[in-house]
Amino acid sequence: MRVLTTAVCLLVVTACAEKSPTGPTVSFNQQVTLAPNEVAIVDGTSVRLQFVTVTGDSRCPADAFCIQGGDALVEVRASRGSSSTTTYQLHTGNSSLASATHDSVRFALVQLQPYPFSSRTIAPGEYRATLEITRP
Repeated sequence: MRVLTTAVCLLVVTACAEKSPTGPTVSFNQQVTLAPNEVAIVDGTSVRLQFVTVTGDSRCPADAFCIQGGDALVEVRASRGSSSTTTYQLHTGNSSLASATHDSVRFALVQLQPYPFSSRTIAPGEYRATLEITRP
């Protein structure tokens, strides 16, 4: 019976951990690289930034010749404490749409990896978004 109780407790703890992912703490004027669903906490604030997913990737493959560079859309969720959650769409192909401000934190998408190749599909979990954190 104790083994069964222990197993159930471990499953519950594991399930809770997946719903509240945590990641690094980052200071202002630094960059942080996040995997999908990973969260970074901005040092000295209660702002949390979560790289949710890539909602579209039309960047020109590295092994192709394209007239336009294309664009990728990165979804980032920002929250302050338990309230004030907003989802932002950041773009790789347009610098004016690559940043957002949430409360006292400005964050900009500076890189999305891996870069596409025409012979390979990128799985959603392979993406890594690098954000630069600054003050507005």
